[in-house]
Amino acid sequence: MRLLTFQYKKMIRIGHLTDHNKIIDLASASHGLLPSDMMSFIEKGEYNRLLAKKIAANDDLAFLTPSKVKILAPIPNPQSLLDGYAFKEHVKAGRKARGLDMIKEYDDFPVFYFQNNRAVTGPGDVLVMEEHLEKLDFELECAIVIGTKCRNVKASEADECTAGYMIMNDWSARAIQQKEMKLNLGPVKGKDFATSFGPFITTRDELEMYRIPGPYGERYDLKMTCEVNGKKVSEDNLKNMTWTFAQIIERASRGTDLFPGDIIGSGTCGTGCFLELNSYPNNDETWLESGDVVELSIDMLGSLRNTIVKIES
Repeated sequence: MRLLTFQYKKMIRIGHLTDHNKIIDLASASHGLLPSDMMSFIEKGEYNRLLAKKIAANDDLAFLTPSKVKILAPIPNPQSLLDGYAFKEHVKAGRKARGLDMIKEYDDFPVFYFQNNRAVTGPGDVLVMEEHLEKLDFELECAIVIGTKCRNVKASEADECTAGYMIMNDWSARAIQQKEMKLNLGPVKGKDFATSFGPFITTRDELEMYRIPGPYGERYDLKMTCEVNGKKVSEDNLKNMTWTFAQIIERASRGTDLFPGDIIGSGTCGTGCFLELNSYPNNDETWLESGDVVELSIDMLGSLRNTIVKIES
């Protein structure tokens, strides 16, 4: 299924986006058997997914069109948001751009940091201040949503904890970030102002034909691209993750609980930001500006389109 959160007539609802680009309001279509918010839907896991799939197969349902609603982040207020560092080629290129050698310990275990879970946005405007626009950058990522409570889970079993996948843009104010990282703590203010997700969550069962099994978790053969103002600037594939989501879950759940609705980002893919692209020979230094339109796309996960809007501080 493709699960989304939307606003319609001042009400926040969840729905399923059909193959014909129509939205089924799941709470209404189920006569209240299914909840109207994504967190409650995910908490009941497989039961809600199977019920929703059965209801969505009914051809007599009333539909909404995306143009009639406001699409929000699939999980507007996650309780926890982690972001990984899973694409080694990006890490190498990013460190080279900052004049740093590759970290030999990178291959020892997957790392992540905690993001601001209260600065989540969906498609649409991303509000930034003047200070963010000094070397403002996108980051092309994929994120998973945890579907079941887990603790000390092994990588070989961790994919079963995943409810679905969605696009993530980890907006980054590089000038601020570069100052912060000199203190070996962070990033903090360089990344806490906005993180965008959407437009929907694709449930794990929908990706079976793209799945690449492995002893340390699944990978998926899904093309990832970014366009800025209609020009493609980035392309990679989700299968190129050095660390799998299962390995990140294993690490993140060590000695602590992960809960349904928690979000874990992959980290930036190869060529997935201007910081990396600017380091390549013959590339002009480029950063985002107010008014720019950034569109991230991942096969089977849709396209996440955002416009940079400067606001007064």
